[in-house]
Amino acid sequence: MKKDKDNNTPKRRSTFAILFYINRTKVRKDGTCQLLCKVSIDAEWEQIGTKVSVNPEIWNPEKGRADGRSANAVTVNRAIDSLTAEINEHYEDIRHSLGFVTAELVKNAMKGIGRKPSTLLALFREHNEEFHKRVGVDRTKESYESYLNSYRHLSAFVTGKRDMEDVPLRALDRAFYDDFEVFLGADRGLKPKSVHEHLYRLKKMTMRAVSQGTLRRDPYARLHPPLPRRKSRHMRLDDLKLLMEKQIDAPNLQRVRDWFIFSTFTGLAYADLKQLSEDDISQAPDGTWWIHVNRQKTGSRSAIRLLDIPMRIMEKYRDERQDGKIFNLYSRTYLIKLTRQLGKEYGFCLTFHKARHNFGTHITLSMGVPIETVSRMMGHKSITTTQIYAQVTDRKVDEDMKRLRMQASGSEITLIDESMDKAMEKRRKYNFRNKTGNGL
Repeated sequence: MKKDKDNNTPKRRSTFAILFYINRTKVRKDGTCQLLCKVSIDAEWEQIGTKVSVNPEIWNPEKGRADGRSANAVTVNRAIDSLTAEINEHYEDIRHSLGFVTAELVKNAMKGIGRKPSTLLALFREHNEEFHKRVGVDRTKESYESYLNSYRHLSAFVTGKRDMEDVPLRALDRAFYDDFEVFLGADRGLKPKSVHEHLYRLKKMTMRAVSQGTLRRDPYARLHPPLPRRKSRHMRLDDLKLLMEKQIDAPNLQRVRDWFIFSTFTGLAYADLKQLSEDDISQAPDGTWWIHVNRQKTGSRSAIRLLDIPMRIMEKYRDERQDGKIFNLYSRTYLIKLTRQLGKEYGFCLTFHKARHNFGTHITLSMGVPIETVSRMMGHKSITTTQIYAQVTDRKVDEDMKRLRMQASGSEITLIDESMDKAMEKRRKYNFRNKTGNGL
């Protein structure tokens, strides 16, 4: 047992052995057996087959070699020497690059199976390339772009702050994680929610490395990026009224304004609004019109009744429809730019996602719509998510108190029952006697 120089604690020595043998259970037609190799590392082993045939009469199991100078013996022993050298070379190469070796890694190297990336940025690039192939199948373009963004931040940190082209996976530690977190907030100026997302993707890379066998353990398995408390980002009611009542001349801004108002009255996010088609609109037997869609983000079913305002907006842009889509929306990047510009025209900060928050707060919950109903309309998987939108406004508090006052008027309300009255009176007398000394 070897001791570590730094802390004088015992350091376990890795075991590595190569064993050659023949498969006597399967004798070929010519009487020979296949030469096999067993690679054992730290009590784990893998079998490697060869194309070498051995005459069982010349095989020496104790030596793990063939006896004699026959042509077959020379061929077998040369193959054993060559394979031993190749296995040792792969063993040292893997140990040097990864810091550890497994029998499976050696076997894969011997079989020519491509080695997985042993550095962080290379691993991230591999992930993104695989992700890109799935876009349009079971992944979205927006998700792919967000991973590209995370890679750019991580690459800037590694090359700029660490002064390295890439970082070995085995060098990842808590200091790297903490420094990257500071870099995202201080140097990149990102908000806590964005910092959380990029740290989560860093953790995803280390989990991927463990699953690929290039990391023995995940250095960040016990680290959980703090998720900032989510808040409703709805507009002020006065600002929303101004947006709805005041027209704007620029055609492109007018479209964004109308789409924003439509989303305010339906709760549809940009991705759902972009996919909204005529097939998603249906009329109920009572004459009301409804939207039934599966939310792109969660896959949950949304059922939303169309009010007069969104119906009029749909009709306004009927002539611009393409491929059955209700709206011919701009690209996400251009829409974000125009939404900011629209907000400046009205004198307040505006993002398109605020429309969905308007629906959850102003249009539904503040108007007394039950939270269970709002949750279904918004396509939430959990009411906990819907509760983020449950902002209690002064107007709502005032209305609730008026309702309580009306219910209480004309009826006698007993705050304390008779038994409670008697108990309190008895306690007052007891305290009085103790103070005057009469109870002694």
